[in-house]
Amino acid sequence: MRFSIGITENGAGIDISHRFDRKSVRRHAKSKDPYVQLLCKLYRFLVRRTGAKFNKIILKRLYMARRHRPPMSLRRVAKHMGRKGRKEKICVLVGTVTNDMRLYDVPPMKICALHVTERARARILKAGGEIMTFDELALRAPKGENTQLLQAARSTRKQEKHFGNAPGTKNSHAK
Repeated sequence: MRFSIGITENGAGIDISHRFDRKSVRRHAKSKDPYVQLLCKLYRFLVRRTGAKFNKIILKRLYMARRHRPPMSLRRVAKHMGRKGRKEKICVLVGTVTNDMRLYDVPPMKICALHVTERARARILKAGGEIMTFDELALRAPKGENTQLLQAARSTRKQEKHFGNAPGTKNSHAK
């Protein structure tokens, strides 16, 4: 029970439990990067004015720590964007797109990301693709129409191997 209602013998009122009051959700970006700060300002405005869920998701991911915005390889982006009905869509990734030498032919893609590595950028542009920033995306698709939102796996960090049940116990995968 969260609180007890009634007046006690000494005349005290309701005894409220404050255990569940704290909300552990980020309301702003911790990043000191002025570009990220401006993007947060822009997408806060878009969330308020458009009401589109797409903008809400982008804003939430801009607030995230870097460990929750892992990089995605060019090969994986190409794999996702090569699916049926996604050829003409804009790939949106709040994070980094990295080069992958295992991908021999890069298909022409439209990509919007926070950061694209030098080699990945060169390969995308050489293939006839397009790279845009989030402010350019806000002008082109303010409600996220004709876009495909992607996110890399967060559990691929080296540190994740140590989480879980104790090593050696049943069903444990910890290192």
